[in-house]
Amino acid sequence: MYKKIAILTISAVYFLILIGGVVRASGSGMGCPDWPKCFGAWIPPTNVDQLPLDYQELFGTQLKGEVEFNVFKTWTEYINRLVGVLIGFLIFATLVLAWREYWKSNRRVVIYSFLAFLIVGIEGILGSKVVSSELNPVLITIHMLLAILIVVCLIYALYLSDYSVDKQLRSTNGSLKFIVLILMFLSFGQLVLGTQIREKVDILSSNFVPRLDWIRLIEGGQFYFHIVIGVIVLLGHLWIYKIGKDTVEGKVFVFFKVLIFVVVIEFIVGGLLGLMNIPAVLQPLHLTLASVIIGIQFTLFLYFDKPIKAFV
Repeated sequence: MYKKIAILTISAVYFLILIGGVVRASGSGMGCPDWPKCFGAWIPPTNVDQLPLDYQELFGTQLKGEVEFNVFKTWTEYINRLVGVLIGFLIFATLVLAWREYWKSNRRVVIYSFLAFLIVGIEGILGSKVVSSELNPVLITIHMLLAILIVVCLIYALYLSDYSVDKQLRSTNGSLKFIVLILMFLSFGQLVLGTQIREKVDILSSNFVPRLDWIRLIEGGQFYFHIVIGVIVLLGHLWIYKIGKDTVEGKVFVFFKVLIFVVVIEFIVGGLLGLMNIPAVLQPLHLTLASVIIGIQFTLFLYFDKPIKAFV
C-alpha cells in the first residue's frame, strides 16, 4: 500500500509544479489577495457581484489598492492551494504507511517520508510569505525548489522500500551512474538558471514591456547560455542512451527510455519558447518537464547500484 500511495504522491507533486507554473505564467499569483482564505472566504466567489462593493479597499491594502477580481486568476490560484493541501494529506498518508510497514524492517523509509512531510509544512508557511510579499520572485523560486526536494525525498524513500525487497531491480553499470550524476547536476543548474531568467521575465511583464522584446532585454546573456547548456544536456542523454541501451535492462531500462523521451520533448519545448518569444502556455510545461527530468535522473542514479567510476 505504501508504494502505491508514494507513487500517487510523487505524481501529485509534479501536478502541483505544473499548476504553480500556470499560476505564475498567467499572473494569477495574487488571484487570492489574502491567505489562507481567498477574498475572505474558504470558497472564493465566481462573480464580482458576490463581493462587497468596497472589496478593493478591503483587500487592496497590501496591493496598494490595485486588487481587481478576475474569476480565472482567482480560481487558478485557489486550485493551486487546494492541490497543495491535498498533497499535504497524501504525504501524511505516506508517512503513516511507511511507519506501519517499514519501521521495524527499514527505518530510513520512515525517516525520508517524515522529511518530505516536514518540508511540506515549510512549503505551507512559505506560501503565505509569497502572498504577503506580493509575489517576491526569490521566494517563488525557493517555493518551487522545495517542491523538487519533496519529490527527491519521496523517490529515495520509495527506492529504499524496493531495495529491501527486490535486489534484482538494480543495474551494476557504474560508468553510467557517473554520467547520470553529471547530467543531473547540469539539469539542476539549468533549472536554477531557468528560474533566474523567469524572474527577469516576470519583471519585464509587470512593467508592461512587449513580449517581443523580452529575450532581447534579458541581461547577462543568460538566455543564450541556457540554450547552450540545453544542447549539451540533450547530447549527453543521447550519448548515454547509445552506450547503455545494450547493457541496461529490466525496470532500469524503462526509466532509461522514459528519461530520453522527456529530455527530447523538453528540448523541443525550450526551442519553441525561444522561437515564439516565450509564450505563456509553454512556460509551465517547460518547468514541469525540467522537474520530471531531475526526478528520473535521481531514480536512475539510485538504481545504478555499483559504485561510481570514471567512464572509459
